[in-house]
Amino acid sequence: MTHKWTPKSWRDKPALQLPDYKDEAALKAAEDEIAKFPPLVFAGEARSLQKSLGKVAKGEGFLLQGGDCAESFAEFNANKIRDTFRVILQMAVVMTYSGSMPIVKVGRIAGQFAKPRSSDTETQDDVTLPSYRGDIINALDFAEDARTPDPQRMVKAYHQASATLNLLRAFAQGGYADLNKVHKWNLGFVTDSPLGERYEQLASHITDALRFMDACGINANNVPSLRETSFYTSHEALLLPYEEALTREDSLTGDWYDTSAHMLWIGARTHQSENAQVEFARGIKNPIGLKCSPAMSTDELLKLVDILNPENIPGRLTLISRMGHKDVIEKLTPLVRAIKSEGRHVVWSCDPMHGNTITSSSGYKTRPFDNILGEVKGFFAVHKNEGTHPGGIHIEMTGQNVTECVGGAESIGDEDLSSRYHTHCDPRLNANQALEMAFLISDELRSLRNDEAFARESFLTSAE
Repeated sequence: MTHKWTPKSWRDKPALQLPDYKDEAALKAAEDEIAKFPPLVFAGEARSLQKSLGKVAKGEGFLLQGGDCAESFAEFNANKIRDTFRVILQMAVVMTYSGSMPIVKVGRIAGQFAKPRSSDTETQDDVTLPSYRGDIINALDFAEDARTPDPQRMVKAYHQASATLNLLRAFAQGGYADLNKVHKWNLGFVTDSPLGERYEQLASHITDALRFMDACGINANNVPSLRETSFYTSHEALLLPYEEALTREDSLTGDWYDTSAHMLWIGARTHQSENAQVEFARGIKNPIGLKCSPAMSTDELLKLVDILNPENIPGRLTLISRMGHKDVIEKLTPLVRAIKSEGRHVVWSCDPMHGNTITSSSGYKTRPFDNILGEVKGFFAVHKNEGTHPGGIHIEMTGQNVTECVGGAESIGDEDLSSRYHTHCDPRLNANQALEMAFLISDELRSLRNDEAFARESFLTSAE
């Protein structure tokens, strides 16, 4: 791509998954209104995230990215934001200890309002209406007025994202993220979990480490990093009119940043190299994610990497594989091998959710926990075999006690789905399942750490 990029150059490209707004004047008015609003995030914050992801790309960290499938206007409240943030913190503490490496925490939050759909329309009882595409576009209710795309919903999404970010910053910097508090929450999980005995040992080790640090005078009272944390936001760069309206030129560098989130990703349905979403993402300087499906070829991937990260900057590009538990080893291996062979600096992350969606016998869309975990294990196995770094996990989860994914230590069954099935789109891990996954991933990170230590010891021994 040699043509000049501008925040609106995507409009000259084919665009998929965009709504059909009937009133162009109303759309233009909403875009102009948002363009005058303050940025939601700042360029310096995005640069800090890229620096941290650069370390992940070098094998010196791990990316934890999680949150709602699709945020909703109706469920917007402080407790829901707090609970999601809390579970991410809990997961990060477990992973930090096991992996002995920093965990980069990125939420699917404060902007994840739009969802791609497999069909433009939905039919019920011989009535056909536009598909629900997320609250930033239309409403879930199956009625003509509700399903008609309304550009003013972008304005409402902005204000909800702004309020969410304000609360997240307060949580991250105001003492809620104190390491001792977070670990006490984990102890509560260990006590209540059916797998408590299995997790007790790890929890006890963390307790001992915190006591040792405190005895040495290292605690939240004198070390700010123990009571504060860095937390970033992300969402899919899908609704491009909204993204363009929040794209601003950084006064310090002259670069363009999409200030709707710190990190944006391109979904598996919109990653065509000549299409609008790729065109938009190639020009912004935010860290970018790219979903990699089983259908992606090595040539296609390398072309997209060239477009999105032509300077091969570590931390600029995260490749998010979503293969399904049955195909992960076969389909991911050639992609990892090609990226390594070409010397591309990327973060490899695993989305074990989207390739493992099924319809239950009761008619609910769900995801079996064992299959989700199976893809994670396959992801780690591929990277171990290829000598590359398994850099992260990308999950759809909530801090609420929902019943949307079957299995896990709680043994949620098909008959339980109807009791607390609240998602507007895809099934999410509940708080206990998400934390259970963190403990299970910790096993993989500990094994990775031990393998690296063994490799260093062997190298030193041979050098002598």
